[in-house]
Amino acid sequence: MISNFDEPYVILGRSRRRVSEYNFFHHYHVVVFCETIDWKFQELNNRFDEVTTELLLGVAFLNPVNSFSSFDIEKILRLAKLYPDDFDKYSIVDLHFQLENYIADVKDHDKRFFDLKGLGDLSKKLVETKKHGTYPRVFRLVKFALLLVVATATVERAFSAMKLIKTDLRNQMDDEILNGCLVPYIEKEVFSNISNEAIMDTFQNMKTHRGEL
Repeated sequence: MISNFDEPYVILGRSRRRVSEYNFFHHYHVVVFCETIDWKFQELNNRFDEVTTELLLGVAFLNPVNSFSSFDIEKILRLAKLYPDDFDKYSIVDLHFQLENYIADVKDHDKRFFDLKGLGDLSKKLVETKKHGTYPRVFRLVKFALLLVVATATVERAFSAMKLIKTDLRNQMDDEILNGCLVPYIEKEVFSNISNEAIMDTFQNMKTHRGEL
């Protein structure tokens, strides 16, 4: 039965003579919905620290969707500053000028960049139009943004796999063996295309063994 949202809300276990001072709408909107949103928000804050948030926002501001509607030079520069080995203070200044020219070019003048669906399309179009050479620092940042998504997912998969492979019983496993176990486990789709015969031949040719496989 659907409650009438205008009726006073009765707290479970309390006498109907002592109903609450708010109605069903207030209960579901404030007590249930808002508290759930607050809980989810807290979970997100715990999962994504300040640096991770800056990375995600920087990637979003580079996105060409809706004719580069999210583009923000200052926010993108903050993303670049998270890579000090690739963008020193002089590179940041150069990147700022390139971003100004880049957005005017791809957003207002070059129709080939209209209606792009994401960073993947953007990187392809930059190469096709040779603009990756015109705006090399912008293109480098786009590549970082593309790698970030893959790298983040790969790291999460690696840690999940490590929990399964390096158990308490295998705690003494050295890094080389651990790496050899993790790579096939994580990249299952790649290794599924390698035949057992090819693996045995490679192993056999590594060094002399007592017997043939």
